[in-house]
Amino acid sequence: MVARVGDLVFAMVPGRGSRHFLASAWRVSRPLHRLNRDDFYSNHGAVDDEAAFRARMFEQAEHSRELQLLGRQAIRMNCSTPWGSSQGATVYADGIVSHTTAGHGGFRLSAERNGKVVAVLRSEGGWYEEDAAWAVVALTYPELFTAYERKGADKTIRDAWPDAWESIHGRELRPGESYEKDRRAFQATHIGDWIVISALQSDHHSGMTEVIATIGGKRDGRASERRYLVASDDYRPGPFGFVIDETRHAAYDGPSAFAAEHRRAS
Repeated sequence: MVARVGDLVFAMVPGRGSRHFLASAWRVSRPLHRLNRDDFYSNHGAVDDEAAFRARMFEQAEHSRELQLLGRQAIRMNCSTPWGSSQGATVYADGIVSHTTAGHGGFRLSAERNGKVVAVLRSEGGWYEEDAAWAVVALTYPELFTAYERKGADKTIRDAWPDAWESIHGRELRPGESYEKDRRAFQATHIGDWIVISALQSDHHSGMTEVIATIGGKRDGRASERRYLVASDDYRPGPFGFVIDETRHAAYDGPSAFAAEHRRAS
């Protein structure tokens, strides 16, 4: 499945097993049927099936249409940002400017505009970096963003600042609605469990994965470590780590795949 939306071309690319992911390329001029996997270089996450791909493309097309209606203005500004000198800027409205730099970027809000941001999410300096904090700007000024961007902003705030989201919307987030809240719940549930912090295919036991685990998954260098052997078919770490089941996973102190990896790295 391939689709062209404006200057972007999207493809439903096969991944591992039966999974697919959404990839894109910019300004590809060749006919769509002549494109191959090497033409695509940006990964936009998993896409379940053709119906999901089509839905994403209609959403992307509407996003493109709304962007044209918003009429954002690209300009050059000589100014410093927390991420370096501005190399380009986009004016969303008076007092709301997005800057790009050599390595990063984000929004700068004027003092008046910044005063409208809810206190719990407000940056005193008026700078909001592009990875997550941009969503605060979209939350505060939704009329300046497309429906696609507002959807992404809502998810970003749920994932990064669930307490603020709950305070703003007046309801509690359910399991699966916030990465950060789910992470906290996982840590609270498994605070006394051995959680894997590193894993390698075993050089000495076929079909097994050798892992290093610490209590609670701590990585501070002072935590006690244990090694275990886990059947490779069973080793499926979730978003917050793999929890050792000591009734099924054997503690291991034999020859280590990690020693061989350390020698190769040296």
